[in-house]
Amino acid sequence: MAKVAFLGLGVMGYPMAAHLKNKGGHDVTVYNRTTAKAEKWVAQHGGASAKTPAEAAKGKDFVFSCVGNDDDLRAVTLGKDGAFSAMSKGAVFVDNTTASAEVARELAAQAGKLGFDFLDAPVSGGQAGAENGVLTVMVGGEQTVLDRAKPVIDAYARMVGLMGPAGSGQLTKMVNQICIAGLVQGLAEGLHFGRNAGLDIEKVIGVISKGAAGSWQMENRWKTMIAGDFTFGFAVDWIRKDLGLCLAEANRNKSNLPGTALIDQFYKEVQAMGGGRWDSSALLARLDRK
Repeated sequence: MAKVAFLGLGVMGYPMAAHLKNKGGHDVTVYNRTTAKAEKWVAQHGGASAKTPAEAAKGKDFVFSCVGNDDDLRAVTLGKDGAFSAMSKGAVFVDNTTASAEVARELAAQAGKLGFDFLDAPVSGGQAGAENGVLTVMVGGEQTVLDRAKPVIDAYARMVGLMGPAGSGQLTKMVNQICIAGLVQGLAEGLHFGRNAGLDIEKVIGVISKGAAGSWQMENRWKTMIAGDFTFGFAVDWIRKDLGLCLAEANRNKSNLPGTALIDQFYKEVQAMGGGRWDSSALLARLDRK
């Protein structure tokens, strides 16, 4: 059993912290910007809540975070009462936020100066993956540090891979999001075309999902897409945030991402339709609008 803190109890962090407590058997203290959310978590799962990130991190072996963006991450680590001010020597900070590679490198360097370790460890698998404890974790950092952290991370993951030095986890997550954006747009266009062609979509998916066109998105999203149900899952606002990170990094490393840039604008149109909180599969709604 490890002494663990978890900072950020959103749709991902809330169940991830629960798995650390219930499946992993760890001593967990949670922090959330909205105190009532942390109190609700403790009422459901036990453990303790803290009023600040520093209070949560004090004396812990591992501190996890899963917050919104670079600014949120800096706030809970380096800001007033941030976790970095209270981290123990030799502890490990594991960041599950999808953020920039730049902030990952910045925080890894600062952690090193303060005498503890840092892993950037963004996740893939969505809300369902978090709730079921089967996330894929892409890690940037040192192998020896991951070796210490992996038995704890395993409580909410089915795959944990070291991608390279600090920032590599975030860069790998960007590859993931670039691929997903293209898959969702292709699926949306295929469903839109098939329905307009008068095909039985269930029969179509039953066949093509077993061939080269098959994907997680197809298996898990085609029914809700056809039903026009986008009131769940990974929000359009968040995929746009992620694609913004991809495009900014592409500008730095001289990559050409014309498809990603175009799909980002399609998501912008979905936001204008009032779909900022819709699932990212809502690209079909944009095609179907009259």
